[in-house]
Amino acid sequence: MKDPLLLENQICFKIYTAEREITKLYRSLLEEIGVTYPQYLALLVLWEEKMISVKELGRKLFLDSGTLTPMLKRMEAHGLVERKRSIEDERSVVITLTDKGEALKEKAECVPSRLLERLDMDVDEVIQLDKTLTTILDRLQG
Repeated sequence: MKDPLLLENQICFKIYTAEREITKLYRSLLEEIGVTYPQYLALLVLWEEKMISVKELGRKLFLDSGTLTPMLKRMEAHGLVERKRSIEDERSVVITLTDKGEALKEKAECVPSRLLERLDMDVDEVIQLDKTLTTILDRLQG
């Protein structure tokens, strides 16, 4: 039986290391469009939703408002999003894309395929990895 305390036998370390390496790949790809990885994740949600509360965005990205708010302020300063108080509930802040933020979608369309190229994975491997990671997340959050 393998030694359960060897670093090479730690699944958490492999996930952590893979995440760091993938984030590095994203960083180089995203520099070309001028956004950080967390900003890219927020844009992915906004390209889908168009308008979302800060609270809901934080829930989707698993980020607290202390992390999210400064990032959204920087995105607003760069003209990518607008932050406004909700008309229905003044305690809630709603985020919407600007035209500039929407225009980044076209530039970002190549990011997923370029990442997969760099990972040198075929479609079946990606599908299996996605299923495995989804299962892990479901079980951890369930």
